[in-house]
Amino acid sequence: MKTLEVHPLTRDAFAPFGDVIELEGARQIPINLGTTIRFHDLAKVDVEDGGGRTAINLFRGQPRTLPFEIKMMERHPLGSQAFIPLTEARYLVVVAPAGTLDPTQIRAFVSNGWQGVNYAKGVWHHPLLALPGTTDFIVVDRVGEGLNLNEEDLEAPFLVTLPQGRTA
Repeated sequence: MKTLEVHPLTRDAFAPFGDVIELEGARQIPINLGTTIRFHDLAKVDVEDGGGRTAINLFRGQPRTLPFEIKMMERHPLGSQAFIPLTEARYLVVVAPAGTLDPTQIRAFVSNGWQGVNYAKGVWHHPLLALPGTTDFIVVDRVGEGLNLNEEDLEAPFLVTLPQGRTA
């Protein structure tokens, strides 16, 4: 079984797959008479294909134990999908570029605990991989008519684990 190397989640490394949602480096706008800071335009929500509309959901992810086998991937061809953790909790992000699923292009990232991700429309990804405990996420995605979920089993699974010295 192939091992999937895990990298830190950064804007540059994740750019081919969508957006990293984080406060660091974000445009800050004082609002509400200076009592609030707005961290502006953190991700591109793209859900209008086929008459879709934006939905805000809460997902409660059960913890996964590492090492973990990646056996399948999914994608949403009609809209982006954003995951924003509600507490400081690290999680894994496993992705591959949009288009035909190419297992040689699968990449794995680990969040710093407060980062969110916004998968671009059509980007392959593994379903939610919460790490040490049950974790709640706000999920912004598309609802509406049309088939907006494709799942594909991998011919050969990947084993994902954190590099030595890193813990969940």
